[in-house]
Amino acid sequence: MTRLPLLAFALTLTAAPVLADDHMMPMVEAANQSVSNGVVSAGSVVAPANGWLVVHRTDADMAPGPVVGHAPIREGETTDVAAILTEDVAPGDMLMLMVHGETGGMHTGLFEYTLGAAEDGPIRVDGNLVMQVITVE
Repeated sequence: MTRLPLLAFALTLTAAPVLADDHMMPMVEAANQSVSNGVVSAGSVVAPANGWLVVHRTDADMAPGPVVGHAPIREGETTDVAAILTEDVAPGDMLMLMVHGETGGMHTGLFEYTLGAAEDGPIRVDGNLVMQVITVE
């Protein structure tokens, strides 16, 4: 009888790292929101390394457009990330919240990306951008 609980415990320990790895896939979690306070927020961001949550304008074509805000993020999970908007954003506008790296630039801790540049550029998983599109309310 004592072997059964011990076996169940051992199986739980074996399965735990697999669940942890799946949970730590790079991602952005955000919802439609008002930005009348000049800030756009993501509830959770998971990044493979220190970097940036970058706010791009977008539209129905879902292509990243000009950057209108950014905020630093840590490796792993960061919750309640708030990016101050650098341009006016109106209700109905679509924003793409995207994970960018902290690589290739001249200065660590200084956001150096411009649209299409390699410095502090977007990260990809299996060729796909790590992002979430929201609509401003």
